[in-house]
Amino acid sequence: MKLSIVLPVRNESGGIKGALDLIISSIADLDYEIVVINDFSEDTSYGIIDKKSKENNKIKLFNNNKKGLGGAINLGITKSTGGAICIMMADMSDDVSDLKTYYNLIKNENLDAVFGSRFIKGSSLSDYPLKKLILNRIFNYITKLIFLSNYNDFTNAFKIYKKSALLNAMPLVSESFNIFLEMPLKIISRKMNYKIIPIKWKNRKEGKAKFNIKELRSKYLFTLIYCFLEKILLKKN
Repeated sequence: MKLSIVLPVRNESGGIKGALDLIISSIADLDYEIVVINDFSEDTSYGIIDKKSKENNKIKLFNNNKKGLGGAINLGITKSTGGAICIMMADMSDDVSDLKTYYNLIKNENLDAVFGSRFIKGSSLSDYPLKKLILNRIFNYITKLIFLSNYNDFTNAFKIYKKSALLNAMPLVSESFNIFLEMPLKIISRKMNYKIIPIKWKNRKEGKAKFNIKELRSKYLFTLIYCFLEKILLKKN
């Protein structure tokens, strides 16, 4: 099974070359492609990635046509040619060793998705901002209760899905970071097969975080309500 890594990028010139080099060196033995979506970068990110893509034809570079992470992820899914799609962030806060674990699980077991959690036994978390951590745990706990789920890290971007599962979950309507909430909730509501594993996370060392809690509160609430209503409709059908 070919692995497609979808990597949305906006203004990551300080770290994108290192991120690509790290991913490539870690999965060189796999059948893979890296689908980079340039999300309206205003720095030199595009040029750096374009140069890397000419050196390695497994790097595919596309310009987003709808600004925002939602548009970038949707385009990345469309452009991916692999049977498994892993979403990663360009800040490399997630551990590439977990990527190989994800891939081996979804390739060898009857799974539609593998969800990593930063908050279960065996996981590790480094330098997570305290305010963000508190809000994260409150929101994820509420989501867990509403969906009667055993998962506790819905909002983390880093997960792997079979492409067929994502196509089954379409349309993905979220426009920003809330798409990372929408995707696992739709997998769960459709009663697809998934596995939860511990993962490692560390705060970014390069560049500036794009996540803004104040701007995203209403979007996360919208996604939660939307996915809950969809779950009810699916149950009735």
